[in-house]
Amino acid sequence: MNSMLDGFKRYLLLERGFSDNTREAYLRDVRQFFEFLSSENLEVRNVTLDDLHRFTWQLHDIGISQRSVARIHSGLRSFYSYLLLEGYMETNPTALLESPKKGLHLPEVLSTEEIDAILSVIDLSQDEGQRDKAVIELLYSCGLRVSELCNLKMHDLFLDEGFLRVVGKGNKERLVPMSAQAIKELNLWFCTRNMITPKPGEEDYVFISTRRRQHLSRITVFHNLRLYAERAGITKTISPHTLRHSFATHLLEGGANLRVIQAMLGHEQISTTEIYTHIDRTVLKQQVLTYFPRNHRN
Repeated sequence: MNSMLDGFKRYLLLERGFSDNTREAYLRDVRQFFEFLSSENLEVRNVTLDDLHRFTWQLHDIGISQRSVARIHSGLRSFYSYLLLEGYMETNPTALLESPKKGLHLPEVLSTEEIDAILSVIDLSQDEGQRDKAVIELLYSCGLRVSELCNLKMHDLFLDEGFLRVVGKGNKERLVPMSAQAIKELNLWFCTRNMITPKPGEEDYVFISTRRRQHLSRITVFHNLRLYAERAGITKTISPHTLRHSFATHLLEGGANLRVIQAMLGHEQISTTEIYTHIDRTVLKQQVLTYFPRNHRN
């Protein structure tokens, strides 16, 4: 795989003439694809269209945007074009792979009752129970991306001041206020965490695996959240990003300013945050259709 990546890197530069940013993005995407293949015990040469679809579903499940999925597909097409050119492959499994449309997508949102239901089914007698409760509380009450949560370090926490520091997209830092409940759940998790000896290099991560003794992966967070949602009887298709969407939607419904929500989420453009105004209007329309008397008569 390393020799394939090295050859692909030269191909992107010499044959395709892509910019530095595009080359790095494509190489990063292919490395992520390799991680998926490793977890599925698949070989690069044996990948089918169904495998690519499962990889795509996994990307959606961990909250990767449609625009980013489309870019990842573009990188995979270039990668398999290179493999064909070099004789590694005889057919191209990406030939029939369709990228998602980039239109407006209104994400799934959980109610506060549904979030409470998810938290209530966590088994706190297990070592990872309190950790997962703190994870879900921070994803929801701080509106964190799952990657931001997994990379959160101990020195990023300012519990006495009620803030945490997040390194978001583009390595941009922001300070996010923490609720009293989030601080409480973190302190309870630290009682267990202090009894775990992390692997070398993993000591500073806030959330670590009780078994592997290294920081949590996005896939682990997604898997555990989906498991708790099923136990709570929630049939919606959710991911860690659903909690972030729910956080922003509940803020807006509670009367928060859109600029405040933009700062909390770390959106560079206000247009990205404005999707939540569409969600709020959708809720408003549903309320009118449900409760306005003339609609009942019709």
